[in-house]
Amino acid sequence: MAKAKATAFFCKECGHESSKWMGQCPACKEWNTLVEAPVHKEIPGRAVFCGAAIASAQPSSLTEISSGQEARIPTGFSELDGVLGGGLVPASLLLVGGDPGIGKSTLLLQVCRNLAADGRKVLYISGEESLKQIKLRAERIGIFRGDLQFLCETNLDVIASLLQKHMPEIVIIDSIQTMYREEVAGAPGSVGQVRESTHVLMRLAKGLGITIFIVGHVTKDGSVAGPRMLEHMVDTVLYFEGERNVAYRVLRGVKNRFGSTNEIGVFEMGEQGLAEVRNPSEFMLNGKPEGASGSVVTCSLEGTRPILLEIQALICRTNFGMPRRTAAGTDYNRVNLLMAVLEKRLGLKLSECDAYVNIAGGMRISEPSLDLGIVLAIVSSYQDKPLNGKTLVFGEVGLSGEVRGVSMAEQRVGEAVKLGFECCVLPKSNLASLKKIEGIRLIGVENLQEAVRVFG
Repeated sequence: MAKAKATAFFCKECGHESSKWMGQCPACKEWNTLVEAPVHKEIPGRAVFCGAAIASAQPSSLTEISSGQEARIPTGFSELDGVLGGGLVPASLLLVGGDPGIGKSTLLLQVCRNLAADGRKVLYISGEESLKQIKLRAERIGIFRGDLQFLCETNLDVIASLLQKHMPEIVIIDSIQTMYREEVAGAPGSVGQVRESTHVLMRLAKGLGITIFIVGHVTKDGSVAGPRMLEHMVDTVLYFEGERNVAYRVLRGVKNRFGSTNEIGVFEMGEQGLAEVRNPSEFMLNGKPEGASGSVVTCSLEGTRPILLEIQALICRTNFGMPRRTAAGTDYNRVNLLMAVLEKRLGLKLSECDAYVNIAGGMRISEPSLDLGIVLAIVSSYQDKPLNGKTLVFGEVGLSGEVRGVSMAEQRVGEAVKLGFECCVLPKSNLASLKKIEGIRLIGVENLQEAVRVFG
């Protein structure tokens, strides 16, 4: 009779291990998150480095640790390199998540092409597509050169053996939800399989010095499917965002052990794959109407990159007892708050009107610096008076109607100068700290009354 495998219970959120099932995890205090998975000692790739590591394991002080910068590997996309902090770090594990069909596989296939053309040894492992399907996508992207190989496999034991034999520099796993180990109970994509597969890939990356990309599916709320500890185990987590009916895509870093998590990369989906958008502001303002009421240009800050956006508002009399409110691209509750401030401080009768607020281009922004732009767009539509199309507006609005200062105002104004804007309405507290900037007129405002008077 075969010996039964030992099992334990693991928390999907934090990875806490327990010998028995409990309704509440004692570590993260979440309810109904413990799932059963087998416990075993044999892990592929462990022998590569574990024996030597146990024999030579010694603690070190900070003075003994070298802080030298390790050479980064450029991906061929400056937008991606910026999000990563300067390029790929050898022996790192990266997780790329995003909605189905958003372009994750296309982006990584283009990265493989760039790295192979640069002389890197690259292996693309797909568990979802056949080799013919990969070739069809590759033909749309362009010509491939260099040492780039493809494999269709889902058995992680086979993949681990192959990596130790061929030793590629870069590996793509598409996707982690299709990988499985025979020793682990459950179908591919289950909590136990995803957790164990990621653990094995992490050991292979660190032990063999291979940089591994993992593609992860997402749930309905946009987070990576599987246990939450999946994001804790990897070195970098990237989310590929965008709408299918919009050409642009945003690559956002939410975790990065080797750089900042505030940077974004902007790409445009075309017939030949993804192309970098070097000037997102110009791209987002393309098609902006001239002389239309309810349209205001504002500036959002994504990491250290200022991006100009068009905010559109439409205010009309309601035909029902309850006015309708709609917000696309920004926080719905924030729009309701700003409308209440307008009604109280400026006396606008917005409770009798339907209100629709939209950030053109499909971008989703929740930064408070958009407050003043949303407010002035609503006022412009309510009064049916168009604002000057060459004017930039930004600032946070408080409940008393005051306009508060925002961070990095000089960078925002500088972006407006590059695109030919002639005037900028900004918080008065930011105006005092700004140096004189040629080519643009700066107007500081302290409250909503002053901001509305600027536009007549």
